[in-house]
Amino acid sequence: MVFRFPWPKFGTMINCIAIDDEPLALALLRDNIERVSFLHLVAICNNAFEAIEVLQREKIDLIFIDIQMPGLTGLQFISSLENKPLVIFVTAYKEYAVESYDLDVVDYLVKPVALDRFIRACHRAQELHKSKAGNESSRPKPTKDYFFVQADYSQIKVKFTDIIWMKGYGDYIKFHLKSAEHPLVVRTSFKELEQDLPQNMFLRIHKSYAVSVEAITAIRKNSIFLGDKELAIGETYRERVAQLFDL
Repeated sequence: MVFRFPWPKFGTMINCIAIDDEPLALALLRDNIERVSFLHLVAICNNAFEAIEVLQREKIDLIFIDIQMPGLTGLQFISSLENKPLVIFVTAYKEYAVESYDLDVVDYLVKPVALDRFIRACHRAQELHKSKAGNESSRPKPTKDYFFVQADYSQIKVKFTDIIWMKGYGDYIKFHLKSAEHPLVVRTSFKELEQDLPQNMFLRIHKSYAVSVEAITAIRKNSIFLGDKELAIGETYRERVAQLFDL
């Protein structure tokens, strides 16, 4: 049976689960975890199969787990995880230590575990958790290749690479798309679009026109060609076009 615990209200916590088939050992492990201020015990499990259910539903940062358990051992369970949380083995068997470190675990505690030894292992997990969180936050966020527009009473997804050119009509803009025979009419303005469209992919060439840079096939005098389509370059935009294309 899985026992779940309420979520803490304050502070940055490490969410953990405890897994052991021996009730007395599980109770002692729970007591030790509750003595560590930065740990939040999400659930206690009697076997690896119960733990799988918890991992599917909850975000778990740290696993405390025994090794010798019926059905699926702790080593087998941890080896099976694709996105593995931090792991601390708590077991009565010393002989699995080398094998466990091949799984890149935080620590290997041999029962009975002294409280000060348990706390040192938890602090090691805390440092690794902080380092992992810092690395994830510093990664560049994936850039979207689309945006949504309001048209025909719906939010329609438009990929940037699908846009050939756009023409403004007062409060509306017509999107000429590769994937559509007829233009998509959207109530918006070029000023509003500037917040959504990548500047390196589109070029304003006229007060009423903007084009996909990739779609430009030729530039001749004061015109830009998109295949057979010729669009005039507005006088105030000619210098910008000339600079961009070294004309």
